[in-house]
Amino acid sequence: MKEPVLVVMAAGMGSRYGGPKQIDPVGDNGEIIIDFSLYDAVKAGFKKVVFLIKKSIEADFKEIIGDRMSKIIEVKYAYQEVDELPPGYRVPQGRGKPWGTAHAVLCCREVIDAPFAVINADDYYGKDAFRLIYDYLLHSRDDELYRYAMVGYTLENTLTDHGHVARGVCVATPDGFLQDIHERTHIEKRGDAAQYTEDGGSSWITVPRGSTVSMNLWGFSESILEEIAARFPAFLDNALKNNPLKAEFFLPTVVDELLKSEKASVKVLQSPDRWYGVTYREDKPVVVEAIRRMRKQGIYPDKLWEGNT
Repeated sequence: MKEPVLVVMAAGMGSRYGGPKQIDPVGDNGEIIIDFSLYDAVKAGFKKVVFLIKKSIEADFKEIIGDRMSKIIEVKYAYQEVDELPPGYRVPQGRGKPWGTAHAVLCCREVIDAPFAVINADDYYGKDAFRLIYDYLLHSRDDELYRYAMVGYTLENTLTDHGHVARGVCVATPDGFLQDIHERTHIEKRGDAAQYTEDGGSSWITVPRGSTVSMNLWGFSESILEEIAARFPAFLDNALKNNPLKAEFFLPTVVDELLKSEKASVKVLQSPDRWYGVTYREDKPVVVEAIRRMRKQGIYPDKLWEGNT
């Protein structure tokens, strides 16, 4: 069995945050969120990481994280650019935004040669998440179905007080397999409830308390790359016609299509941990304080990579 690979999606420049949030320090020793994710990933067993970035941040990214991590774990790079499209397609005028998380994974296809996990660069997932996904990938095999997995979080543990978030809201079977997933791109706290809107705020729908959500921590076999590639042109045909500047090709959408066509199963690996992230600049103090608290609790050492970098 090939060793699982970790893919870190770091191509977004953080438009809501106002800068390259993936490389903004949150630890007292200058650590960024990816440092803690990679520390947990290495402890779980991962030995290779693929950083998905944009060419425009490559130099800064390598200086701040990539070159250091190459002393700890095998490092590869892939690049998500808006013009990375199938033959015959062109970027619509005015489009600067990449094409979403499924497109991001597709951009890694040349450097992925094993089962792999996918994470966001600017999300803190917790130690259990990496152990769960690594162990699953190490022992899982495709058979008559693609055997995928996701780490699920309780919705209330993944919200910010400072704006809206995007989450894949999940329905699981009693035996813990994903039955349904819907990407909700605008969920926020409203009073005591979490609600989402799909019409710019004209109407709001409550998400039930305790709902399981995806934080884009997925485990896939290489088969997902072929499935994404096969679906990308149809997505583009629709996007270029109906929403050329903002449409995004989401991983949960591809997964949901594979579930509906009975080509895949997705094991939901439930995490009790609280999510931390820097979706907005106001989130940073919360993350900084959480890291300090976890260090006091002994979850992380004062110097993550002492003796290694």
